[in-house]
Amino acid sequence: MKKNYVSNSTESTRMFKADWMEALSKVHFTVPLYIYIPVIGFLIYDALFRQHLPLLSFVGYYALGLVVWTLSEYLLHRFVFHFVPKAPWALRLHFIFHGVHHDYPNDAKRLVMPPSASIPMATILYFFFRLFLSGGPLHAFFAAFLTGYLVYDISHYALHHFNFKNEFWKKLKKHHMLHHYSDSSKGYGVSSALWDKVFDSDFIKK
Repeated sequence: MKKNYVSNSTESTRMFKADWMEALSKVHFTVPLYIYIPVIGFLIYDALFRQHLPLLSFVGYYALGLVVWTLSEYLLHRFVFHFVPKAPWALRLHFIFHGVHHDYPNDAKRLVMPPSASIPMATILYFFFRLFLSGGPLHAFFAAFLTGYLVYDISHYALHHFNFKNEFWKKLKKHHMLHHYSDSSKGYGVSSALWDKVFDSDFIKK
């Protein structure tokens, strides 16, 4: 396949002329933890102790939220982040959201989603899921969905910057590095390779 530009620099190109916009596009990988762990804690507390959702129901909705996250992660990465538009303004947007990461995969401050993007997206998704769920079930489900997002974000950083001895993480890192350095049309799962296997976008094992 065609090999695109990939930099080994630990910093990526400047994306915005305005300093405040440039600053909002970068974030330390721990920031999502500080933002979303309290939110997840509140949602769990509300579901169990204010909405009085039975424990078994909570576990079921929580498990559903995790599964839906893994599928959402895969679909977003494959069909949204890797959709290459033709219009110049759309190409610019594509570069901001994902193209810069493929050009500069070692930039530590552009590996997790900045709050300027993740908070509006999480808010929109909450109200979307509210069309189908409410009360305790909604909060149990969305707590899990946000948990999945945090695992994805922190895993993504770790896959690029940590060296693993554990076999599971070594395989997951290889899966993601193949996506970056071998064939970006495969290996869309980051925190899990499950949906790549289901939808036949996994790498051929030799």
